[in-house]
Amino acid sequence: MNAVISLDDEKTKALLTEIMVDLIKNKREVLHEIMLEALEEVALANAITKGRNDDCVSEDEIIFTRFLHRQDVYKYFP
Repeated sequence: MNAVISLDDEKTKALLTEIMVDLIKNKREVLHEIMLEALEEVALANAITKGRNDDCVSEDEIIFTRFLHRQDVYKYFP
């Protein structure tokens, strides 16, 4: 027997809010890793898109993307 869970917009919003508050208060390092991954994905997607359009990506974009891969990057963004 499979159970189906249905959430309306208000319940979903309340649940996501609760999760975000918990992450901010209690799990900063987890939130930090999530944000870094998101920034990295955006930077890589932008570089790929630009490379497809211009056939080149600037050295600054490559350096920035590599910077995001560093494990100690959080020292620069407290």
